[in-house]
Amino acid sequence: MLERITRREEADLFIAWMAISLSFAIIKIAPYGILGGVTAINPVVVLIYFGIAFLTVGIGFILHEMAHKFTAIRYGYWAEFRKDNSMLLIAVVLASLVGFVFAAPGATVIYANSADGRGLSREQNGIISAAGPVINLVLCILFAALFFIAGGVPAQNTGNLPAMIGLAGVQINAMIAAFNLLPISILDGRKVMAWSIPVFAVLIIAAFGILLGSFYIL
Repeated sequence: MLERITRREEADLFIAWMAISLSFAIIKIAPYGILGGVTAINPVVVLIYFGIAFLTVGIGFILHEMAHKFTAIRYGYWAEFRKDNSMLLIAVVLASLVGFVFAAPGATVIYANSADGRGLSREQNGIISAAGPVINLVLCILFAALFFIAGGVPAQNTGNLPAMIGLAGVQINAMIAAFNLLPISILDGRKVMAWSIPVFAVLIIAAFGILLGSFYIL
């Protein structure tokens, strides 16, 4: 399976992973960006936040894109992730200035099988698009389990690392799912909604519900 990930794709995934990890670390350090004011920064805290973002974003972002890729391959199409340098820059700048992560560092490009003239059907495109957010929602459940096993809110408030990782994993995966499910532009939500409005409704409600709930418990 891993042999289907090309060298260029590996490089693009790694660069996007670093940029999105940095963006999420920034909003933990300065929730409202530098325009909202920044207090004194502890280098140790910065390293901890980046490490947590590196781990949780790595799992959520890469599995999201691989879900798109291997679902497309299962339908007989070739697919590869391609970073977008402009979007990567926008993600880091927005996180730094206003504390918002634009979680679209690129896209998994699907190549139609021209040998037999097949093209993606609306259903196939919808299922491939839904695969990424579904993976993120599953990861939300797994990270939530880690959070509660580690002691929940009391443990998180005392700096318990597993609890911090668990909560960050829920929030980051919910953000990735919710953002990508917006029914606009080239995002997953538009293609999922074009295929099945009920599926779209369930996914986007779940994503935003988990996201809001993860912040509410704090």
